[in-house]
Amino acid sequence: MECDHSPRTPPVDGEALAEDLGQELECGCCSGLIYKPVVVNPCEHFFCGSCCVLWIRNGGTNCPKCRGPSSSIVPSKPLQVIADVLARADPSRARSERERAQADDVYPEPRCLKFPAPREPSPEPTIPSTTDFLRPCPHCSPGNAFNYVCPIPIVDPDVDVQNAWPLEDGAPDGHAFCGNCENVLSLQAPQTTKCDFCQVSFCGINIANRCIAHPLTSQHPHNMSDVGDLIQSAEVYDCFDGNTVEVDFMLDHMTAQGYTPRHVYREIVQSFSSKPNGFAPMFDADLFTDIHNVSPGGPDPNPSAPRQKICRLCASEVMLYGLRDWWIEERRKGFLEGPMVDRKDCPDGRHCRKQQDLGS
Repeated sequence: MECDHSPRTPPVDGEALAEDLGQELECGCCSGLIYKPVVVNPCEHFFCGSCCVLWIRNGGTNCPKCRGPSSSIVPSKPLQVIADVLARADPSRARSERERAQADDVYPEPRCLKFPAPREPSPEPTIPSTTDFLRPCPHCSPGNAFNYVCPIPIVDPDVDVQNAWPLEDGAPDGHAFCGNCENVLSLQAPQTTKCDFCQVSFCGINIANRCIAHPLTSQHPHNMSDVGDLIQSAEVYDCFDGNTVEVDFMLDHMTAQGYTPRHVYREIVQSFSSKPNGFAPMFDADLFTDIHNVSPGGPDPNPSAPRQKICRLCASEVMLYGLRDWWIEERRKGFLEGPMVDRKDCPDGRHCRKQQDLGS
Protein backbone atom coordinates (compact mmCIF):
# COMPACT_ATOMS: atom_id res chain seq x y z
CA MET A 1 0.00 0.00 0.00
CA GLU A 2 1.48 3.33 -1.04
CA CYS A 3 1.55 6.26 1.34
CA ASP A 4 0.20 9.57 0.21
CA HIS A 5 3.03 12.06 0.72
CA SER A 6 1.30 14.93 -1.05
CA PRO A 7 1.16 18.14 1.05
CA ARG A 8 -2.08 18.65 2.88
CA THR A 9 -3.87 21.94 2.54
CA PRO A 10 -4.31 23.57 5.97
CA PRO A 11 -7.92 24.13 7.02
CA VAL A 12 -9.37 27.52 6.19
CA ASP A 13 -10.33 29.79 9.08
CA GLY A 14 -13.78 30.92 7.93
CA GLU A 15 -14.08 33.84 10.35
CA ALA A 16 -10.63 35.19 9.47
CA LEU A 17 -11.39 34.79 5.76
CA ALA A 18 -14.69 36.65 6.15
CA GLU A 19 -12.94 39.43 8.09
CA ASP A 20 -10.23 39.80 5.45
CA LEU A 21 -12.75 39.75 2.60
CA GLY A 22 -14.94 42.25 4.42
CA GLN A 23 -12.05 44.70 4.67
CA GLU A 24 -11.02 44.19 1.05
CA LEU A 25 -14.59 44.67 -0.21
CA GLU A 26 -15.28 47.90 1.69
CA CYS A 27 -16.48 50.79 -0.44
CA GLY A 28 -13.94 53.60 -0.38
CA CYS A 29 -16.73 56.17 0.02
CA CYS A 30 -19.22 54.74 2.55
CA SER A 31 -16.97 52.09 4.20
CA GLY A 32 -19.72 49.47 3.90
CA LEU A 33 -19.77 46.22 1.94
CA ILE A 34 -19.90 47.17 -1.75
CA TYR A 35 -23.37 47.12 -3.31
CA LYS A 36 -23.81 47.03 -7.10
CA PRO A 37 -20.06 47.69 -7.39
CA VAL A 38 -18.44 49.70 -10.13
CA VAL A 39 -14.79 50.03 -11.14
CA VAL A 40 -13.19 53.36 -12.03
CA ASN A 41 -11.06 53.47 -15.17
CA PRO A 42 -8.10 53.54 -15.48
CA CYS A 43 -7.06 53.29 -11.79
CA GLU A 44 -9.41 50.30 -11.11
CA HIS A 45 -10.50 51.44 -7.63
CA PHE A 46 -14.01 50.22 -6.87
CA PHE A 47 -17.02 51.64 -5.03
CA CYS A 48 -20.77 51.19 -4.63
CA GLY A 49 -22.50 52.29 -7.83
CA SER A 50 -24.71 54.71 -5.90
CA CYS A 51 -21.69 56.26 -4.14
CA CYS A 52 -20.02 56.94 -7.49
CA VAL A 53 -23.19 58.45 -8.93
CA LEU A 54 -23.53 60.80 -5.94
CA TRP A 55 -19.84 61.69 -6.23
CA ILE A 56 -20.34 62.72 -9.86
CA ARG A 57 -23.57 64.59 -9.07
CA ASN A 58 -21.73 66.60 -6.43
CA GLY A 59 -19.10 67.69 -8.93
CA GLY A 60 -16.56 64.86 -8.82
CA THR A 61 -14.50 64.59 -11.99
CA ASN A 62 -11.94 62.00 -10.87
CA CYS A 63 -11.57 58.88 -8.72
CA PRO A 64 -12.94 59.47 -5.18
CA LYS A 65 -10.02 57.54 -3.67
CA CYS A 66 -6.81 58.40 -5.52
CA ARG A 67 -8.05 61.61 -7.21
CA GLY A 68 -6.31 60.44 -10.39
CA PRO A 69 -7.67 61.39 -13.82
CA SER A 70 -10.65 59.15 -14.57
CA SER A 71 -12.62 58.53 -17.73
CA SER A 72 -15.48 56.20 -16.81
CA ILE A 73 -16.96 53.73 -14.36
CA VAL A 74 -18.13 50.26 -15.33
CA PRO A 75 -20.16 47.67 -13.37
CA SER A 76 -18.22 44.71 -11.97
CA LYS A 77 -20.09 41.41 -11.89
CA PRO A 78 -17.15 39.46 -10.36
CA LEU A 79 -16.99 41.84 -7.39
CA GLN A 80 -20.76 41.60 -6.95
CA VAL A 81 -20.59 37.79 -6.93
CA ILE A 82 -17.89 37.79 -4.22
CA ALA A 83 -19.80 40.36 -2.15
CA ASP A 84 -22.99 38.28 -2.42
CA VAL A 85 -21.14 35.14 -1.28
CA LEU A 86 -19.68 37.02 1.70
CA ALA A 87 -23.10 38.44 2.64
CA ARG A 88 -24.63 34.96 2.57
CA ALA A 89 -21.81 33.53 4.67
CA ASP A 90 -21.93 36.41 7.16
CA PRO A 91 -25.33 38.17 6.99
CA SER A 92 -24.20 40.79 9.52
CA ARG A 93 -22.06 42.35 6.78
CA ALA A 94 -24.94 42.68 4.29
CA ARG A 95 -26.40 46.12 3.64
CA SER A 96 -29.76 46.72 5.29
CA GLU A 97 -32.95 46.73 3.25
CA ARG A 98 -33.24 50.48 3.76
CA GLU A 99 -29.68 51.07 2.56
CA ARG A 100 -30.29 48.96 -0.53
CA ALA A 101 -33.51 50.81 -1.30
CA GLN A 102 -31.77 54.19 -0.98
CA ALA A 103 -28.92 53.00 -3.20
CA ASP A 104 -31.38 51.64 -5.79
CA ASP A 105 -33.04 55.06 -5.99
CA VAL A 106 -29.70 56.56 -7.01
CA TYR A 107 -28.29 53.71 -9.13
CA PRO A 108 -31.18 51.38 -10.11
CA GLU A 109 -29.49 49.18 -12.71
CA PRO A 110 -25.82 48.44 -13.45
CA ARG A 111 -24.66 50.71 -16.26
CA CYS A 112 -21.56 52.45 -17.52
CA LEU A 113 -21.08 56.13 -16.70
CA LYS A 114 -18.63 58.77 -17.80
CA PHE A 115 -16.92 61.32 -15.58
CA PRO A 116 -17.57 64.92 -16.60
CA ALA A 117 -14.65 66.96 -17.87
CA PRO A 118 -12.71 68.77 -15.12
CA ARG A 119 -13.92 72.26 -14.44
CA GLU A 120 -11.99 75.30 -15.48
CA PRO A 121 -9.85 76.72 -12.67
CA SER A 122 -11.84 79.05 -10.47
CA PRO A 123 -11.06 82.74 -10.76
CA GLU A 124 -9.25 84.42 -7.93
CA PRO A 125 -11.74 84.84 -5.09
CA THR A 126 -13.08 88.25 -4.34
CA ILE A 127 -12.38 88.97 -0.71
CA PRO A 128 -15.58 90.37 0.79
CA SER A 129 -15.51 93.46 2.90
CA THR A 130 -17.73 91.76 5.45
CA THR A 131 -15.02 89.52 6.94
CA ASP A 132 -16.28 89.97 10.49
CA PHE A 133 -19.44 87.96 9.79
CA LEU A 134 -20.19 84.27 9.36
CA ARG A 135 -21.03 83.17 5.85
CA PRO A 136 -23.90 80.72 5.10
CA CYS A 137 -23.28 76.98 5.30
CA PRO A 138 -23.73 74.76 2.18
CA HIS A 139 -27.31 73.97 3.27
CA CYS A 140 -28.47 77.54 3.88
CA SER A 141 -29.20 78.34 0.24
CA PRO A 142 -32.55 77.22 -1.24
CA GLY A 143 -32.09 74.76 -4.08
CA ASN A 144 -28.65 73.64 -2.93
CA ALA A 145 -27.18 70.35 -4.22
CA PHE A 146 -27.56 68.48 -0.91
CA ASN A 147 -31.37 68.08 -0.76
CA TYR A 148 -31.68 69.82 2.61
CA VAL A 149 -32.29 73.48 3.49
CA CYS A 150 -31.63 74.94 6.93
CA PRO A 151 -34.85 75.95 8.75
CA ILE A 152 -33.08 79.11 9.97
CA PRO A 153 -30.43 79.91 7.33
CA ILE A 154 -27.46 82.11 8.10
CA VAL A 155 -27.85 85.54 6.53
CA ASP A 156 -25.35 86.28 3.76
CA PRO A 157 -23.44 89.39 4.92
CA ASP A 158 -22.97 90.48 1.30
CA VAL A 159 -26.76 90.67 0.97
CA ASP A 160 -27.91 91.92 4.38
CA VAL A 161 -25.04 93.03 6.59
CA GLN A 162 -27.43 94.47 9.19
CA ASN A 163 -28.76 91.01 10.08
CA ALA A 164 -25.52 89.09 9.50
CA TRP A 165 -24.12 86.85 12.25
CA PRO A 166 -20.88 88.12 13.91
CA LEU A 167 -18.00 85.63 13.86
CA GLU A 168 -17.17 86.40 17.47
CA ASP A 169 -20.56 84.97 18.53
CA GLY A 170 -19.62 81.44 17.41
CA ALA A 171 -22.14 79.33 15.52
CA PRO A 172 -25.85 80.28 15.42
CA ASP A 173 -28.70 77.92 16.36
CA GLY A 174 -28.81 74.80 14.23
CA HIS A 175 -25.19 75.16 13.16
CA ALA A 176 -21.70 74.23 14.33
CA PHE A 177 -18.17 74.05 12.98
CA CYS A 178 -16.75 70.90 11.39
CA GLY A 179 -14.12 69.21 13.55
CA ASN A 180 -11.91 68.57 10.52
CA CYS A 181 -12.19 71.42 7.98
CA GLU A 182 -13.64 73.86 10.58
CA ASN A 183 -16.20 75.22 8.10
CA VAL A 184 -19.71 75.98 9.31
CA LEU A 185 -22.21 73.11 8.99
CA SER A 186 -25.88 72.38 9.54
CA LEU A 187 -26.47 70.11 12.54
CA GLN A 188 -29.63 68.51 11.10
CA ALA A 189 -28.35 67.94 7.55
CA PRO A 190 -28.26 64.27 6.48
CA GLN A 191 -24.55 64.56 5.62
CA THR A 192 -23.64 65.70 9.15
CA THR A 193 -22.32 63.15 11.64
CA LYS A 194 -21.36 63.49 15.28
CA CYS A 195 -18.59 61.76 17.21
CA ASP A 196 -20.00 60.02 20.30
CA PHE A 197 -16.68 60.49 22.09
CA CYS A 198 -15.73 64.17 21.70
CA GLN A 199 -19.28 65.35 20.81
CA VAL A 200 -17.92 67.31 17.82
CA SER A 201 -19.85 67.32 14.52
CA PHE A 202 -18.50 66.80 10.98
CA CYS A 203 -19.87 68.21 7.73
CA GLY A 204 -19.50 65.10 5.53
CA ILE A 205 -18.88 67.34 2.51
CA ASN A 206 -15.48 68.96 2.15
CA ILE A 207 -12.83 66.21 2.62
CA ALA A 208 -13.84 62.60 1.96
CA ASN A 209 -13.28 60.14 4.85
CA ARG A 210 -11.98 62.93 7.11
CA CYS A 211 -14.95 65.27 7.57
CA ILE A 212 -17.00 62.38 8.98
CA ALA A 213 -17.54 60.33 12.13
CA HIS A 214 -17.60 56.69 11.00
CA PRO A 215 -19.01 53.67 12.88
CA LEU A 216 -16.52 52.53 15.53
CA THR A 217 -14.87 49.65 13.68
CA SER A 218 -14.93 51.43 10.30
CA GLN A 219 -12.85 54.43 11.32
CA HIS A 220 -9.15 54.94 10.56
CA PRO A 221 -7.03 56.21 13.49
CA HIS A 222 -5.46 59.55 12.58
CA ASN A 223 -1.81 59.37 11.41
CA MET A 224 -1.71 55.58 11.89
CA SER A 225 -1.94 54.11 8.40
CA ASP A 226 0.84 51.53 8.75
CA VAL A 227 3.50 50.21 11.13
CA GLY A 228 5.90 52.89 9.87
CA ASP A 229 3.63 55.56 11.35
CA LEU A 230 3.77 53.82 14.74
CA ILE A 231 7.58 53.73 14.61
CA GLN A 232 7.63 57.52 14.17
CA SER A 233 5.02 58.20 16.88
CA ALA A 234 6.42 59.39 20.21
CA GLU A 235 3.00 58.74 21.74
CA VAL A 236 3.33 55.00 21.04
CA TYR A 237 6.56 54.89 23.05
CA ASP A 238 4.88 56.92 25.80
CA CYS A 239 2.29 54.13 26.10
CA PHE A 240 5.15 51.86 27.18
CA ASP A 241 6.77 54.46 29.47
CA GLY A 242 9.61 54.87 27.01
CA ASN A 243 10.49 51.16 26.98
CA THR A 244 11.79 51.12 23.41
CA VAL A 245 12.78 47.44 23.54
CA GLU A 246 9.21 46.33 24.26
CA VAL A 247 7.83 48.64 21.58
CA ASP A 248 10.27 47.19 19.04
CA PHE A 249 9.17 43.66 19.94
CA MET A 250 5.53 44.66 19.45
CA LEU A 251 6.21 46.34 16.09
CA ASP A 252 8.22 43.32 14.89
CA HIS A 253 5.31 41.08 15.89
CA MET A 254 2.80 43.27 14.01
CA THR A 255 5.01 43.15 10.91
CA ALA A 256 5.43 39.37 11.11
CA GLN A 257 1.69 38.81 11.55
CA GLY A 258 0.74 41.33 8.86
CA TYR A 259 -1.23 43.43 11.36
CA THR A 260 -2.05 47.00 10.40
CA PRO A 261 -2.72 49.70 13.01
CA ARG A 262 -6.37 49.61 11.93
CA HIS A 263 -6.51 45.85 12.68
CA VAL A 264 -5.12 46.45 16.17
CA TYR A 265 -7.50 49.39 16.68
CA ARG A 266 -10.49 47.18 15.82
CA GLU A 267 -9.40 44.54 18.33
CA ILE A 268 -9.01 47.23 21.01
CA VAL A 269 -12.50 48.57 20.23
CA GLN A 270 -14.00 45.08 20.39
CA SER A 271 -12.25 44.44 23.71
CA PHE A 272 -13.59 47.60 25.37
CA SER A 273 -17.04 47.13 23.83
CA SER A 274 -17.31 43.73 25.52
CA LYS A 275 -16.47 45.07 28.99
CA PRO A 276 -19.25 46.02 31.47
CA ASN A 277 -17.94 49.57 31.84
CA GLY A 278 -17.09 49.90 28.15
CA PHE A 279 -15.10 53.03 27.36
CA ALA A 280 -15.81 54.68 30.72
CA PRO A 281 -12.14 54.64 31.87
CA MET A 282 -11.19 56.73 28.84
CA PHE A 283 -13.84 59.31 29.64
CA ASP A 284 -12.73 59.34 33.28
CA ALA A 285 -9.24 60.18 32.01
CA ASP A 286 -10.62 63.08 29.90
CA LEU A 287 -9.04 61.68 26.75
CA PHE A 288 -11.56 63.31 24.43
CA THR A 289 -11.66 66.82 25.92
CA ASP A 290 -10.45 69.73 23.73
CA ILE A 291 -9.22 67.30 21.09
CA HIS A 292 -10.31 69.56 18.18
CA ASN A 293 -9.87 73.26 17.47
CA VAL A 294 -13.65 73.75 17.47
CA SER A 295 -16.10 73.66 20.35
CA PRO A 296 -18.10 70.46 20.91
CA GLY A 297 -21.86 70.46 20.60
CA GLY A 298 -22.26 70.44 24.38
CA PRO A 299 -21.72 67.93 27.18
CA ASP A 300 -22.25 64.23 26.66
CA PRO A 301 -26.06 63.85 26.87
CA ASN A 302 -25.87 60.30 28.21
CA PRO A 303 -22.49 59.09 29.53
CA SER A 304 -23.77 55.52 29.82
CA ALA A 305 -25.12 55.35 26.24
CA PRO A 306 -23.41 52.95 23.80
CA ARG A 307 -20.82 54.59 21.55
CA GLN A 308 -21.54 54.09 17.87
CA LYS A 309 -19.62 56.71 15.88
CA ILE A 310 -16.12 58.08 16.27
CA CYS A 311 -13.85 60.58 14.53
CA ARG A 312 -10.26 59.95 13.43
CA LEU A 313 -8.63 61.83 16.32
CA CYS A 314 -10.69 60.04 18.97
CA ALA A 315 -9.94 56.71 17.25
CA SER A 316 -6.23 57.46 17.73
CA GLU A 317 -6.82 58.16 21.43
CA VAL A 318 -8.65 54.84 21.81
CA MET A 319 -5.82 53.06 20.01
CA LEU A 320 -3.11 54.59 22.20
CA TYR A 321 -5.05 54.02 25.42
CA GLY A 322 -5.54 50.31 24.72
CA LEU A 323 -2.30 49.53 22.88
CA ARG A 324 -0.26 48.32 25.85
CA ASP A 325 -2.99 46.00 27.15
CA TRP A 326 -3.53 44.72 23.61
CA TRP A 327 0.14 43.74 23.43
CA ILE A 328 -0.05 41.99 26.82
CA GLU A 329 -3.06 40.00 25.63
CA GLU A 330 -1.39 39.26 22.29
CA ARG A 331 1.61 37.77 24.10
CA ARG A 332 -0.70 35.61 26.18
CA LYS A 333 -2.13 34.12 23.00
CA GLY A 334 1.30 32.66 22.25
CA PHE A 335 1.53 33.56 18.56
CA LEU A 336 5.05 34.92 18.93
CA GLU A 337 8.16 34.83 16.80
CA GLY A 338 11.92 34.44 17.29
CA PRO A 339 13.39 35.76 20.56
CA MET A 340 9.95 36.67 21.93
CA VAL A 341 9.03 33.00 22.40
CA ASP A 342 11.31 32.40 25.40
CA ARG A 343 11.02 35.84 27.02
CA LYS A 344 9.81 35.80 30.60
CA ASP A 345 7.55 38.41 32.10
CA CYS A 346 9.04 40.65 34.76
CA PRO A 347 7.23 40.10 38.09
CA ASP A 348 7.07 43.89 38.58
CA GLY A 349 5.39 44.42 35.20
CA ARG A 350 4.99 48.02 34.09
CA HIS A 351 6.27 49.20 37.50
CA CYS A 352 9.73 47.68 36.99
CA ARG A 353 12.41 50.28 37.72
CA LYS A 354 14.97 48.62 35.48
CA GLN A 355 13.07 48.88 32.19
CA GLN A 356 14.76 52.20 31.40
CA ASP A 357 18.23 50.83 32.22
CA LEU A 358 19.34 49.50 28.84
CA GLY A 359 22.74 48.53 30.23
CA SER A 360 21.41 46.01 32.76
